[in-house]
Formats: sequence, structure tokens, C-alpha cells
Amino acid sequence: MATTNDLKNGMVLNLDGVLWSVVKFQHVKPGKGGAFVRTTLKNVLSGKIVDKTFNAGTKVETATVDKRDMQYLYADGEDFMFMDMETYDQLQVPADVVGDAKDFLLEESTVTLGVHEGAVLYVELPPSVELEVTHTEPGLQGDRSSGGTKPATVSTGALVQVPLFITTGQKIKVDTRDGKYLNRA
Repeated sequence: MATTNDLKNGMVLNLDGVLWSVVKFQHVKPGKGGAFVRTTLKNVLSGKIVDKTFNAGTKVETATVDKRDMQYLYADGEDFMFMDMETYDQLQVPADVVGDAKDFLLEESTVTLGVHEGAVLYVELPPSVELEVTHTEPGLQGDRSSGGTKPATVSTGALVQVPLFITTGQKIKVDTRDGKYLNRA
């Protein structure tokens, strides 16, 4: 247990059995009335963001989320296998927990897993990854970087919108947060 006076960015709270990460907080002391804490919370599982206000000094339950660096090994049917880099223990994570991160998971890449009481809550990718374009329509004479975009399939099977000058076999850098093309690798 902690009080709202102890809140910090990144802290995980357990409110009514749901885990929320503190994105932003602000202590407010108005001229009249009692002090309060205005927070922006992000649901650890769904990513939903909400604003919540607490009275100053209110007790809140904190949760311990262990962030572990793990190496992605392979996909086993609907599950994904990860290996702890320190203990070499292997961990099987269901596809619904991995979510959209599967579009940018490369074998032997290092990712961060959030673990609470033995259960994996989420998979956090690095901000960008380098992927090879496995298929895209050929470009035409005069295609420039400031022109339009075309769909390209990358080595993980994801579809990424790339500039017209990108060809099959090239390596590109992709933003893992929104799946957008950044530049050539």
C-alpha cells in the first residue's frame, strides 16, 4: 500500500483488481478546499488511458510488475516462446498477450516482458526494428521519396506502407508503435 502522495510515473496500481500504470500525475493545492492528485492512468492489459482524481493522502494498492529482457525464440502454433537471458528459462506466452507485437517479432530479437505474479501481462518491443521486404510491386521510372506509398510485405508477414522507390529484398526500418515506415536500413 502507498498513498497518492507517493505516486511516481511508471508506478503500477491495482485499482479494483485492474492494473493501471501511472503515465502522469500532478499534485494540486487549491486556495480553498483540500489538496488532490490528478492522474493519467494507462490500463496495463488493454492500453486504455483514463484520467482519475484522488484526494491527497488516499491509500492506493500498488502492484509489482517485473520487467524482464527476454529473447524471442519461435512461434509454436498459437503460442510464442521466449527465453530469459539470465536464467535461460523458457516461457510460453499466448498469442492474445503478444497481440500486435507479433507483426514485428524477429527470431533471436530481445524484447521486454511485463510479468505480474507469474503471468505475462504484455510484450514491449524496441521502438524500431529492421525488416527485409519480401514482396512489393516494382517501382516505375520517376518514383520519388516525396510521392505516394505502396504496400509491402516484410519478413515477419506484416504489411507496411512504403515509398514507391522501395524494392523487394531491401531492408527497411519500421516503427513498432504504429507500424509505419521510417527509412531504409
